Amino acid sequence: MPWGQTGTAQAGGGRHELIQATLDCIAEQGAHAATVREIARRAGVSPGLIRHHFQTKEHLLEEAYRATMGRMTALSREARDRAGGRPRDRLRRYVAASLAPPVRDANALTLWASFIAMIRLNPSMEAIHRETYLEYRHDIEALLADTLAAAGRRVRGDDLRLMAIKINAVIDGLWLEGSLDPDGFDDDDLLAAALQAIGAILGLPLGGGGGPGAGMETD
Repeated sequence: MPWGQTGTAQAGGGRHELIQATLDCIAEQGAHAATVREIARRAGVSPGLIRHHFQTKEHLLEEAYRATMGRMTALSREARDRAGGRPRDRLRRYVAASLAPPVRDANALTLWASFIAMIRLNPSMEAIHRETYLEYRHDIEALLADTLAAAGRRVRGDDLRLMAIKINAVIDGLWLEGSLDPDGFDDDDLLAAALQAIGAILGLPLGGGGGPGAGMETD
C-alpha cells in the first residue's frame, strides 16, 4: 500500500482522493509544500472543491494524519488475523508487521515526522494522536492478555497496561531506527530484537526472528 507516491492520487475530487493527494505532497516535499493549490492540482480539482469536503486546510491535514495512523494499525491487524488462533502467533505476527514494509517505509517516516511536528501546536492533532496511540496500545494489551492466559498466567489490568506501554515503546523505537536507516537493518534483525525485548518484559520466550511468518510458536 503506497504511503505517498507520485500518481497515487486519482482525479475525482472525493475525500479519499484529496487525502491521498495531501499525503503524496507531504511525503515528497514536506508539510510546508502541502498548500491548498498544490493539493488541488495533484487531485485534479479546483481549490474551491477542497473546501466543499473540508472546512479548512487544517481539517484536511488532521484527516490525513488519521488516515496515516489508521493504515499502519490496519496492516498490523491484517497480519495478526492471518496468524490463526494461537495467541503467541498472533502477537508475533502483529509485531512483525509493525516493523516490516510497508509499515516500515521511508514515506511513512516522512509523514509521521511531519505530523508529529504539528501535534503540540494543534489540539485536534493532539487528540488524534492520543486516540490512535490508544487504539494501537489496546490491540497490544489484548494480544498480551491472550498470550499470557494461554501460558497459564493471569495479569491484572494495571500490570497489563504497563507491559503494553513498554512494548509499544520497544516497537516504536525499533520502527524509527529501521525507518531512518533502512539499509542498516533487515526485517529479521528488527523482529529478533523486538521479540527478545518483549519476551523479557513478559517473562515468556517468544522465539527468534525469521520474518513475519517464520518460526511460529505453539502455546
